[in-house]
Amino acid sequence: MVSKRPDGYHNLETVFYPVQLSDALEMAEAKETSISFSGLPVDGLPEDNLVLKAYRLLKNDFHLPPVQFHLHKVIPTGAGLGGGSSDAAFTLKMLNDFFQLRLNNEQLKNYAAKLGADCPFFIENKPAFATGIGHQLSPVKIDLSDYRIVILKPDVSVSTANAYQNITPSEPEFNLQKLAELPVNEWKNVVVNDFEKSVFPLFPEIEKWKNKLYGLGAEFASMSGSGSAVFGIFRHLPTDFHNSIPQGILFSR
Repeated sequence: MVSKRPDGYHNLETVFYPVQLSDALEMAEAKETSISFSGLPVDGLPEDNLVLKAYRLLKNDFHLPPVQFHLHKVIPTGAGLGGGSSDAAFTLKMLNDFFQLRLNNEQLKNYAAKLGADCPFFIENKPAFATGIGHQLSPVKIDLSDYRIVILKPDVSVSTANAYQNITPSEPEFNLQKLAELPVNEWKNVVVNDFEKSVFPLFPEIEKWKNKLYGLGAEFASMSGSGSAVFGIFRHLPTDFHNSIPQGILFSR
């Protein structure tokens, strides 16, 4: 977290990396616009869901007929995994393709930024270095295809407001744009998630699972975003890995 902005938001420096964990979103023309859900619980009222907000955002500028959405949730809320933001971004892309709105990626990113700071990332969904409030993106050449990525979700949820509450902004000592130049096993010496400072005291079980991943041989482990999910990057998983994680694995690749 680099600094606090006059508008109340925070300037940050971070790296976004896409994984294959995803929700499923379906759409069909209908008599009236609505959304239904299945899978994991979805917080909030249906009309406040980012999928419908994305639809209404484009409808302000384009003639869109009513549609019925169905969202099957796989990415849990309150996890710091960008589930809602990715749903919003892919809604924009779906509407653009289906109704042939002919918006390019930069235009889609501008719409996405109105829905959430990290929404623009999911338009291209490629590794990126993010600044500003998370919406200013530049590509980074990080390739983890030779590694195993494991994401764990403790049975707690972290509100973004709580995560920001006790953070003291400061200039980072390491330039994350140079992260691709370092071996993964050296990332732990230079990469810091500032949210951990405010979240771990409130939810010590999250810190426990981060340390567990290191104990199982992760080359790098961290809380994801503002939490509560943690991830580990492994060169190889130990043979007893699944038995060592009794609460289950949210994602493993």
